[in-house]
Amino acid sequence: MRKSGLLVHQILHTLGDMVEVGISTWDLEVAAVRMMDDAGAKPAFKGYYVPAAGERYRFVLCTSINEEIVHGMPNPKKILKSGDIVSIDTGVSLNGYFGDSALTVPVGEVTEQVKRLLKVTEASLELAIDKVREGNRLFDICSTVEDHVVGNGFSIVREYVGHGIGTQLHEEPQVPNYVDRRNENPRLREGMVLAIEPMVNAGKPDARVLKDKWTAVAKDGSYSAHFEHCIAVTANGPWVLTRP
Repeated sequence: MRKSGLLVHQILHTLGDMVEVGISTWDLEVAAVRMMDDAGAKPAFKGYYVPAAGERYRFVLCTSINEEIVHGMPNPKKILKSGDIVSIDTGVSLNGYFGDSALTVPVGEVTEQVKRLLKVTEASLELAIDKVREGNRLFDICSTVEDHVVGNGFSIVREYVGHGIGTQLHEEPQVPNYVDRRNENPRLREGMVLAIEPMVNAGKPDARVLKDKWTAVAKDGSYSAHFEHCIAVTANGPWVLTRP
C-alpha cells in the first residue's frame, strides 16, 4: 500500500503543479493516464461501478471545480480560469493494493475567503490524522474534522464520506467527517488503513447530483474543498501512506 500511496502522491503533486489559467481538466486526465501507465499501475476509479449512476466511471481522475464537491468528470471544454479552485482526486492499484488521495488547488488569484476554506479543510485532515492511533475510536476522527470545520464557520458535506482501504478501494468502516451516532464506533487497531477525506462547503452543507449522474455540487453554489490521505494505524502512531 505504501508503493500505491507514493505513486498517488507523485501523480497528484505533478498535476497540482500543472494547474494554471487556461488548461483544461482533460489535460490533467491525459497526464495522469500517462503516469499510471508508465508506473504499471491500474487506475482505481476507471471502470468502477456505482449503482446510483447506473454505469461505470470512465476516467482515472475526478476533477471538481468550484461548487463541485466530488466526482467531477474531466472534460476538454472545462477550462480553468483565475479565481477557480479545482479538486483532484485519484487512486491506483499496484500489486493488488490500493492508494487514494485528493487535494484542492487554487487557480491564479483567489479570494481570501477561498484561501481560508482551503486552509481550514486541509487543517481538519491534519488534525484528524493525529487521531489515527491504536486504541482511539472512529468518532475521535469524525469529531475532530467536524469541530474544526464548523468552528471556523464552514460546513461538512454529509452525503459523502471516507472509508477503509486495502485490497479493495472501498472497505469498512465508513469514515464520516462528522459524528453519526447511528454508525458503529469501532476501536482503531494496528494494521487498519483509513482514507480520511474532508469535503467542506463554504456555505450550507447540502449537496445534489447533476444530470450527468456523477458530479456532486453544493446546492447553494458555494465553493467546496476536498483533501484526502490514506493513513495506517501502527504501534508508533499514524503513518500517512500517501505522502513521503
